[in-house]
Amino acid sequence: MNNLFTELENQNKQIPLAEVLRPKTIEDFLGQSNVISSKSPLLNLLQTNRLFSLILWGTPGCGKTTLARLIATKTNAAFIEISAVTSGVKDIKEAVEKSKENLRAGRKTILFIDEIHRYSKTQQDALLPHLENGTLFLIGSTTENPSFQVVPALLSRVQVIRLNSIDDESMIKIVKKGFQYLATNYSPMECESGVLDFIINLARGDARYALNIVENAYFASDFKDNKRNLTVKIIEEICQQRNTRYSEQEHYDCASAFQKSLRGSDPDAAIYYLAKMLSAGEDPRFIARRLIVCSSEDVGNADPNALNISINAYKAVELLGLPEGRIPLAQAVIYVARAKKSNETICAIDKAMSDIASGKDFPPPMHLRDAHYKDAAKYGFGEGYIYSHSAPNIEQQFLPNELVGTKYTFN
Repeated sequence: MNNLFTELENQNKQIPLAEVLRPKTIEDFLGQSNVISSKSPLLNLLQTNRLFSLILWGTPGCGKTTLARLIATKTNAAFIEISAVTSGVKDIKEAVEKSKENLRAGRKTILFIDEIHRYSKTQQDALLPHLENGTLFLIGSTTENPSFQVVPALLSRVQVIRLNSIDDESMIKIVKKGFQYLATNYSPMECESGVLDFIINLARGDARYALNIVENAYFASDFKDNKRNLTVKIIEEICQQRNTRYSEQEHYDCASAFQKSLRGSDPDAAIYYLAKMLSAGEDPRFIARRLIVCSSEDVGNADPNALNISINAYKAVELLGLPEGRIPLAQAVIYVARAKKSNETICAIDKAMSDIASGKDFPPPMHLRDAHYKDAAKYGFGEGYIYSHSAPNIEQQFLPNELVGTKYTFN
């Protein structure tokens, strides 16, 4: 009975075009020439039939799962695939037992864990002894920076390989391959000028997303004179709006680029990163806080009004929310980017704190110490202090005796 259900399920299954066209050999793998090329270290290792554990880090649709499968094929290793979203320690134990069976049969095993960053510390730790003793080899895939999401003990046992978003030249080949497959296996098609470029621009290096567009647009297009007529308008109506890709790593990267653009007095770049963060759903209060920091750290007293404007932008965002809050935020961003710059503030405080941390932690001179309590005079506290407003021209020593002459500010 179970076999019957499986057979019926397979008959009714609609396999996505991206899966149908998934590369079957290393030579067909496109878009990662920095990792897979004729003289790349990874390919050299695979050609010697040597396996090692690794984590593939890259954006969605860049080929992480495909590369893992191709590595298994190239090395003739058994391939066990699980997802961190739906699996746990029990599944890892089952994979270990299967790997031991494979070893007894003379075959190595690759355990592929998709979205490994979703595993807890306990689940990641469960892998460690089996990697250590060679029972299996791990290939994990993640869209998040492994340095933040993978425990150090596991990181020390794997190689991290960064995969790039697929370049436009490779994307063109992939999309054309999709068109060719559909035209060959279903009906001929005719594409309006600009369709290819439009898909490439929408996909932004995500091959799976591009092939999903190709497949959906093909079957949604007008069928006339025994052929499909694919237009940009059809794709626009299907896709409507492309969600901005924004991983945890990109949260940090965009925040960094945003502040560096402000510091570098480039209002256009700063506005772009503001828009990218807002479009991705970033908390506008987080952005406003970065703006406040920049106003003190990078503008400082070269234009003290920058801090006032940034704080008011924060208050405006809290008052208005989005989408209206984007306007005062943009106003403050442009002002801070164009303002004169001085890093005197952060340099001064950091130098003073560094001195204190390194042992230059000295008490104030006696004449500056608090003299507002009964026994202060007995110890000489406050003796000789001159009220500065009464005698502004008289010089006094304010730094501790050991630091006389030290400069923390620029002037």
